Amino acid sequence: MSELNTEIYPLMPLRDIVLFPGMVAPLVVGREKSIKALEAAMENRSLVFLVTQKDARVDDPSQEDLYSLGTLASVMQLLRLPDGTIKALVEGKRRAIIVGSFEGRSGEESYYSVRLVEAPDVDLERVEVPAYIRELRKMFDQYSQSNKKLPREVLKSITSLEDPSRMVDLMTSHIALKTEEKQSILEMVSLPQRIARVLEILHREMELSEMEKDIHAKVKKKMGATQRNYYLSEKMRVIQEEMGSGEGGDELSELQQAIEKKNLPKAVKEKMFKEFRKLRQMPPMSAETTVVRNYIDTILSLPWKKKTRSKIDIERAEKVLDEDHYGLEKPKERILEYLAVQAQVKKIRGPILCLVGPPGVGKTSVCKSISRAMGRKFIRQSLGGVRDEAEIRGHRRTYIGAMPGKIILSMQKAGVINPVFCLDEVDKMSVDFRGDPSAALLEVLDPEQNYAFNDHYLDADYDLSEVFFITTANTLHGIPLPLQDRMEIIHLNGYTEEEKQHIATGFLLPKQLEANGFKPDEITINDKAILEIIRKYTREAGVRGLERALAGICRKVARERLKNKEPRKKFRISPQAVERYLGVAKYRFGSAEEHSEIGLATGMAWTEVGGELLQIEATIMPGTGKLTITGKLGDVMQESARAALSYVRSRAMRLGLDTDFYQKIDIHVHVPEGAIPKDGPSAGITIATAIVSAILKMPVDRKLAMTGEITLRGRVLPIGGLTEKLLAAKRGNITSVLIPRDNERNLRDVPQKIRNSLTIELVDDVDEVLQRALIVKEGDDLFKEVPPGSIFKDFTVSSHNTTAQ
Repeated sequence: MSELNTEIYPLMPLRDIVLFPGMVAPLVVGREKSIKALEAAMENRSLVFLVTQKDARVDDPSQEDLYSLGTLASVMQLLRLPDGTIKALVEGKRRAIIVGSFEGRSGEESYYSVRLVEAPDVDLERVEVPAYIRELRKMFDQYSQSNKKLPREVLKSITSLEDPSRMVDLMTSHIALKTEEKQSILEMVSLPQRIARVLEILHREMELSEMEKDIHAKVKKKMGATQRNYYLSEKMRVIQEEMGSGEGGDELSELQQAIEKKNLPKAVKEKMFKEFRKLRQMPPMSAETTVVRNYIDTILSLPWKKKTRSKIDIERAEKVLDEDHYGLEKPKERILEYLAVQAQVKKIRGPILCLVGPPGVGKTSVCKSISRAMGRKFIRQSLGGVRDEAEIRGHRRTYIGAMPGKIILSMQKAGVINPVFCLDEVDKMSVDFRGDPSAALLEVLDPEQNYAFNDHYLDADYDLSEVFFITTANTLHGIPLPLQDRMEIIHLNGYTEEEKQHIATGFLLPKQLEANGFKPDEITINDKAILEIIRKYTREAGVRGLERALAGICRKVARERLKNKEPRKKFRISPQAVERYLGVAKYRFGSAEEHSEIGLATGMAWTEVGGELLQIEATIMPGTGKLTITGKLGDVMQESARAALSYVRSRAMRLGLDTDFYQKIDIHVHVPEGAIPKDGPSAGITIATAIVSAILKMPVDRKLAMTGEITLRGRVLPIGGLTEKLLAAKRGNITSVLIPRDNERNLRDVPQKIRNSLTIELVDDVDEVLQRALIVKEGDDLFKEVPPGSIFKDFTVSSHNTTAQ
């Protein structure tokens, strides 16, 4: 034995436990000196000496009360419990013997400490060691088989160790022995002697185990037949009482009859009877009994072949759609086409319609009208915020609290296999570590796959091919492309003022009158008053804000009528009375500027709630050619501003500017409402117009709005959301708009009234935009001749097919 370390190690006595090297053990420590010893070891990152007490009842042991040989251990973790004790996790490192004096420290460090020497293993190279190890592995495997409390994982981890000393120590720690016997094995530093001792103990434990089995078998055999029969009969009686057979209500028999009567597919019925047989053999109070019973009840409550029988009448369907919704010609046309084919074909693996549009345009209510027109049941499931794949596919029955997914639960509520199923807010699903719910929808919404939809809870194919699925979304950006590929997209654009006025008169006002307790003729709001509400109190693509405004008028009238005690008085709301009921106007009608200004151009933008007008400002000041862009613009919009400036620089000489004009000025481009994020390429020509207007000191036509992406060569590229942008221009009192020529084909989707109310001009390049947008003084020309030989001369000729002179 060699000297381990001249340092003093903290000591902690153990009660009724022997820690072996390599063993990891949790300890609950309550003695103050032991807690101090652990904390000192933790703070100094040193080891602590753990030694077993000879008498566990001694609270303050002296050196004579402890064994001399123990284990040096590292403190892996300390956790202070609410009752003042400490929970420690320690790992034994090596054997050591106390050789120094037993010291006690006072003050803050009140703990025992000792000097130690290491007690390493000896006789490691003896020739019999390999044979001992082989026999030890075999005997420990037999012991673990007879002792069911020892996990197989522990057995594998121990027997696979290469270090024989560590393997023997860990085996000893897992054998149920008295403390004195384990201490004697710990004190054996000779490896062959220690292995022989452990083998002897294993043989003894195996023999004791065999004797216990024989005794148990003899005792069981001596049970009398009468006693056994009495026990079985009493058990049978209790089971029958639990099942209710004593009262004549055999629930299992009723369940069996329900399975037999239910019109189930062959594979599902076989599975049901298999689960039923399993249920009959289970004890009634078992937790698994409830799981199996809930599963059977779920299968029986689902519709498998029951349908809604309805004859499709196209004329009636068209009448229902017109009654419920004004406008929306394209969605109505597509729905009627579907119904026409459905009337001719017995079963159609129908398309999955996706209604896309701003909030408040009536997507969900269109789904309800489709259901009414087809004479089918209607179910709706909102997918907003769904982030777990199991919410679509269900949970496996092995989990606690497992249940089917939202699709199967909705079918359970419907009660038939052919309802109209509205999946609302399909673009609001999110993705996290639990999976992608939109990917789970691929099987549901694919007509080629959903005839055999497999919910994890059901674990059986369920036919969804008869369901008429309709999804709704505000935008397509949130819907993955594979999911879009399985759906037929139908866009519902915002309403015009005329359509809103018609909807308010025919739908919203009667609905609010009834909701607020008025008869149809007790409140009359004329068309001009409704138009006043639309223009000055709402700014939206849909009609929800309009409905809230009408509800506000009804509430104010109700209060006024009760306050004046005039229950039969009829009210007529004029445009002048609107402000009295709704307060000061929220919006200024007509966003067009009152005067044509320099450096201010009007653009048209698409948002999730419809179209909006953008007032883009540009100003110049002395500087060094710096471009500043503000207004919380996205990366694409900032790149459009830089491209617009590069285009203006390339056209400097044609605009009558010096080629180095930008080096003497700073340009600031700003889009108001800086708190609102804005992005997109369609503001390119608007930014270019504002910059040129600021540099040339020419005002921009206030009645003109524009949209289009700009390139460095001055080309105007097509944009999206044309209908929403033109609706915004109409709402903003704009008379003329400039759009890319490539968007001419999209004009056929714009309502005729909007096209007739605006002067729509098609442009190919920015030169045309500037010619049309800037107000040039009489007698002046916007573009100048470029001197021969200029580098901009060649650029002009090669990059533009049409050049405005």
